[in-house]
Amino acid sequence: MVVAQGQGPDFDFYWHRQGRWVEAPNQRRGGESGVQRLHDESGQMLYAKRQIGHIYRSLLHPFGRPTVLRELHALNRFEQLGVRVPRIVYCGVERDAEHQWRALLVSEALDGFVDIDSWYQGGAREHHGQALHERVLQDLAANLARMHRGHWQHGCLYGKHVFVKVTGEGAEATAEVALLDLEKCRWRISCQRAAYNDLRQLRRHSSFSDGEWRKLLYFYQMAFGSAVKGLEQ
Repeated sequence: MVVAQGQGPDFDFYWHRQGRWVEAPNQRRGGESGVQRLHDESGQMLYAKRQIGHIYRSLLHPFGRPTVLRELHALNRFEQLGVRVPRIVYCGVERDAEHQWRALLVSEALDGFVDIDSWYQGGAREHHGQALHERVLQDLAANLARMHRGHWQHGCLYGKHVFVKVTGEGAEATAEVALLDLEKCRWRISCQRAAYNDLRQLRRHSSFSDGEWRKLLYFYQMAFGSAVKGLEQ
């Protein structure tokens, strides 16, 4: 399990290491947040979420807390639940000279993975057979069911946050699905409510056909152990 590290040499190392922006800094939550692609000293590709003054407030943290700490907590819990997510290399927060939060969340790249919308746009439906396509839907359903049975709601379940990796060809091909961007994750008392909200959001913000959606929902309900009402269409 990864825990947050404080300020120090590691924080300075990653904060001052620059790379190409893959998500330009967005102004929100009283500050800014963006993601850069970096390489460590061995050449390993990393992604660094960099934030300044980007906070959330809750009953436990009424004065605000960096959102990367909420995301780190979700990543650790997902790992325990068996949900496939990126491996965290480093997480740290500090206050600058103006007492504003600076925060980092550095993760390993998901080698060979591509977001599912791009995967479809690249001709996956035509290139891969029906059996492989169903394995993708089944693995996605299994990851979502594990997340929801643990009472976690992703909160931003768009196609661009669902990543797919296919290994091998033909009948030997295997499929893996991973979930990204857990910044808006939250624990819910009702796992059914978490499931309903996420799946409804995925239905609206993904490129699944009606038939693919029905198949995904079938696999999901088999893995979840019960039906989630109101998601048939």
